[in-house]
Amino acid sequence: MILELIVPGRESLVSSALPSYKGHRYPVEIISHCVWLYFRFPLSFREVEELMLERGVAVSYETVRRWSAKFGQAYANALRRRQPRPGDKWHLDEVFVKINGERKYLWRAVDAEGNVLDILVQNRRDTAAARRFFRRLLKQTRAVPRVVVTDKLRSYGAAHREVMPSVEHRSHKGLNNRAENSHQPTRQRERAMKGFRSVGAAQRFLAAFSGISPHFRPHRHLMTASDHRAEMTIRFAIWDQITGAANLPTTA
Repeated sequence: MILELIVPGRESLVSSALPSYKGHRYPVEIISHCVWLYFRFPLSFREVEELMLERGVAVSYETVRRWSAKFGQAYANALRRRQPRPGDKWHLDEVFVKINGERKYLWRAVDAEGNVLDILVQNRRDTAAARRFFRRLLKQTRAVPRVVVTDKLRSYGAAHREVMPSVEHRSHKGLNNRAENSHQPTRQRERAMKGFRSVGAAQRFLAAFSGISPHFRPHRHLMTASDHRAEMTIRFAIWDQITGAANLPTTA
């Protein structure tokens, strides 16, 4: 079903297809709440199961895992569609992650507001890897930045000259704190999960995580308590709309 949704406090009109819950015996509000718990907080599937049991809902951790795998990416995509167009200044950075004891590299791009534009787990951080990330980033965002800010890794410069030579490139470690800070929630989850088990699993989790978690992390330090509560109310309303929980009939 296609719905046109307006959230109070947002001026944009958004059309989106709701996920299908056909065949699931649990209602949408339980499914979406479990997925929210898992991606918003550093919790295991068993911990989500325990929290739901405390609320009187008996659901197994394996069911929570399947819901997260099935609906997490769909929810993240719906949230991304509601984001404004990315800014014209992009920050790119890469950090290593241990996957099954092997060193891999997580490439991440954010705009000047800290919105995650794309992430990609790769085996290397050479010119070919940087080139692949640049091309994927342009394809995903369907936009071309005015400025690209990176650290001093030379692979960025070589890939930049090949893929987007007309874009200004600023290479300076001190200018790239925006991207480096964006890795912190990922590091927190990586520790809680005791590492990732495969490249594919890491890519799937982080693709959903980077779309859901930031939605519930407004710039708290820049807001008063009342403004923060108002903003979170709007963001929870958006969550209910993209998951379909907002369309449930109310009971007296």
